[in-house]
Amino acid sequence: MRSRLTALMAATALSVFALPAVANTIYVSNEKGNTITIIDSETLEVTGTIDAGARPRGITLSPDGSELYVCASDDDTVNVFDTKTLKRTHTLPSGPDPELFILHPSGNPLYIANEDDNIVTVVDVKTRRVLAEIPVGVEPEGMGISPDGKVVVNTSETTNMAHFINTETYEIEQNVLVDQRPRYAHFTADGSRLYVSSEIGGTVAVIDPKAGEITKKIEFAVPGILPEALQPVGIKVTKDGKKVFVALGPANRVALINGETLEVEKYLLVGQRVWQLAFSPDQKFLYTTNGNSNDISVIDVEKEKVIKSIQVGEQPWGVVVSPN
Repeated sequence: MRSRLTALMAATALSVFALPAVANTIYVSNEKGNTITIIDSETLEVTGTIDAGARPRGITLSPDGSELYVCASDDDTVNVFDTKTLKRTHTLPSGPDPELFILHPSGNPLYIANEDDNIVTVVDVKTRRVLAEIPVGVEPEGMGISPDGKVVVNTSETTNMAHFINTETYEIEQNVLVDQRPRYAHFTADGSRLYVSSEIGGTVAVIDPKAGEITKKIEFAVPGILPEALQPVGIKVTKDGKKVFVALGPANRVALINGETLEVEKYLLVGQRVWQLAFSPDQKFLYTTNGNSNDISVIDVEKEKVIKSIQVGEQPWGVVVSPN
């Protein structure tokens, strides 16, 4: 009897420690398919597809994961979905041709790049009203925000600048000239550094936000790949700042940069035309959207290797992962 009880207790303990990790949901915007692909992060299987509006690109979530925001670029609006029902609940005014956006760390407001009108539109996500329209450079795209929410950065593709905007006054406080066609801006978790990718220039500028100065430009070289194919776009940095991942577009590679030495350590082969990136909440995995192969790649961050490819919709563009 005692041996049976001991065995039962051991089995119970084993079952407790063997419980699977809580699954997160991965959302992928498909630019040509006009859809959002939904993926279970535990099984890495597609669980559904929803209509997203015309030409969905930028995609993000509210801090609690209850609302999904999608830039429907050709509809000139931001569609908002309830993540429990996967139904569109309402829209937000976005200005024309919204491409990328970023939420304030508090979850409100939303800062939207309007490529056609050369403005950044600031929208209150609760009242659904426009708070400000901020003139910036020509063809604004990239949007980043400091961890304290005091500075939002927009990159203008044709002006080749990163614009530092005060989130209280909505005034541009400084401009930093970078290389040609800046696409993305990303702060480190401690706010001490800003990375800006320049697609045509082929570099990532490392900027000291306080000084407004470039401290280094990171360049890329892959054997057998023409330099003009090395087009940095999406950027993600681990919370400790030690690993920097950069999507290199038609080079079909993600560059891994040492966040301390700022040297490229390796290149990871992913799908075709890798564009945007997103971490899992625990940062164990990194997901990449590959626009021409219609898939996403899953990268094991610790092992620094690609472990899986998942087919999604037509021309995947953006990706975001639920926080719970």
